[in-house]
Amino acid sequence: MTLRLHFTAQDLSRIRLAEGARPLLELSIGIRLLQERTYPVRFDAWRQRAAGHLRPRLGPLFDFIPALGPSVDFLDMSGAESLETSLEQMRSIPARRVVEDLEQWVAGREDLPRSARQLRDDPSLVRHLAQAVQDAHQGFIAPYWPRIEQAASADRTVRIQQLAEDGVERLLRELNPRYLTWEPPVLHVTTASGRDDDVHLGGRGLLLIPSVFGAHYPAYDHPDDGQPWITFPVRDSAHAVAATAGSTARTLTDAPASLRALLGRTRAIVLLVIAEHPACTTSQLATYAHTSPASASEHATVLRNAGLTTLTRHGKRVLHALSPAGQALLSSAAEA
Repeated sequence: MTLRLHFTAQDLSRIRLAEGARPLLELSIGIRLLQERTYPVRFDAWRQRAAGHLRPRLGPLFDFIPALGPSVDFLDMSGAESLETSLEQMRSIPARRVVEDLEQWVAGREDLPRSARQLRDDPSLVRHLAQAVQDAHQGFIAPYWPRIEQAASADRTVRIQQLAEDGVERLLRELNPRYLTWEPPVLHVTTASGRDDDVHLGGRGLLLIPSVFGAHYPAYDHPDDGQPWITFPVRDSAHAVAATAGSTARTLTDAPASLRALLGRTRAIVLLVIAEHPACTTSQLATYAHTSPASASEHATVLRNAGLTTLTRHGKRVLHALSPAGQALLSSAAEA
């Protein structure tokens, strides 16, 4: 099942690339990731650090932004590009809209979170929710924001080059090949919730927003009073077709500190890359780890001799994979 976005010629002419990642949209996706244990190689080190910033006052955010499913509309974090503008908009939401959005969000739910009942009875409490958003951003996102901006800027250069050389069709085709499939004039979107629907953009086009946290399933929305938007994963090189676990780990945590201390930074990244890309070649390993083929081969040999990875031959190709001991080491590093 997919979400099918139908484009007209006018929609194609109105496709835009966001200038960078959106801080509160990254926060929203991050809050969802904190409620699950998927993609441990990519996110567990960040989850461990984020756990140190969890406070009871942040609880309502996890009620209103569940691991799966829609968040409440007044917590839409995609619109404004700056943190300050988003927070000001949230604090000034009319009480009537707070109640209307809550009623729509809770429709059909059997269990209403306590925070939702409190906010429905006293919509002015939304200012406390805005403070929770600010605190969560400070703990979960702000420490990594300079690297997120740098990664998104580099990715934007690649996308603009694609657009200039081969047009919008290649741009859409290579945004997120695993979960976004371009079959003109329809973009097929595989969402985490398995949403199955047809959406006609109606000449409004589509805003493409880069995301480090949205490295897998895309987030999508078509607001009534704005341009529809969709996220795509920031990738770490012009040759990569998807964001690698190593690149995400570097951006968010630069690999677990315990793993860096044990193996050294580059070797730790090489191990993370092999975990995310089993059966990768040495040249692919070098590309994903941002190192030379000679360096990638040297580090892979050390890891293999230590029993952390394995090597198999397929014809003339040499393929690297993680061993059970390597997986155990990564798991313990994420928990440290």
